[in-house]
Amino acid sequence: MIQRAHKRPKVEVASYKGKRLNLWGKILLAMFLVGALAFAALQGVITSGARDHFSGEPKSMIVLGCQLYDWGPSVMLQDRLDKALEYLADHPDMTVVVSGGQGPSEPSSEAQGMADYLTARGISQEKIILEDQSHNTYQNMIYSARCLEQAGVDEEEGVLIVSNGFHLTRARMLAERAGFDNISTLAAPSSHLPSRLKMYVREPLALVKSFLFDR
Repeated sequence: MIQRAHKRPKVEVASYKGKRLNLWGKILLAMFLVGALAFAALQGVITSGARDHFSGEPKSMIVLGCQLYDWGPSVMLQDRLDKALEYLADHPDMTVVVSGGQGPSEPSSEAQGMADYLTARGISQEKIILEDQSHNTYQNMIYSARCLEQAGVDEEEGVLIVSNGFHLTRARMLAERAGFDNISTLAAPSSHLPSRLKMYVREPLALVKSFLFDR
C-alpha cells in the first residue's frame, strides 16, 4: 500500500521594509544634513579667503596676535611673524602694527611679544606700533585703526593684514567693519598640524559669531 506524503503548510515570510524613522528622527536627520551643508559652505568661504591678496601697494601692516608663552610666540604666531618678515625684507618702509592684548596665561601682551620677535630680527622699533588692548579679532581691527590714525598714517593708502590663512576671511570682514577700505591680505602657513585642524573646525563657528555680533 502506497502512503501519500503529507504536504507541508506554506510559511509566509513578511517582506522586510526597513526600519522607518519616526517624526523626531526625520527632524534630527534633516537638521544634521542642513548643518553639514552649512558647515561645508562656510569651509568653502574660509578656504577661498586663505590666500595672499593685494590691492595696490599698502603702506601699513597689521599682524594679528595669537598665543604667547613664557618662551616666546606659539608656532602659529611665529608663522605669522615669519611671513611678515619675508614681506618686510622687500618693503622695509612699512609701518607695522602688532595687535594683541595679554591673556590670563600670557607673560606679557601679545603685541609686546611680537615686537620683541621682530626687533630681534632686524625690524626697527621706530617702525612698530604696539596695539596691546585687544582680546578678539574685531578689537584687533578697531584698535589698530585708532593706532594708525594717532600715528598719522593714512589708511587710504592701504593696509596689509597678516594672519594664518584660515583666519583671513573673518579678518577681512571685520577690517571692513572697522572702516578700512583698501585691504590686502598675507596668508601665513599653519605649520602646527593639531592647531591647524582645530582652527579649521572652530573658524566656521567663529565666522558666524563675528558676522552676527561683532559690530
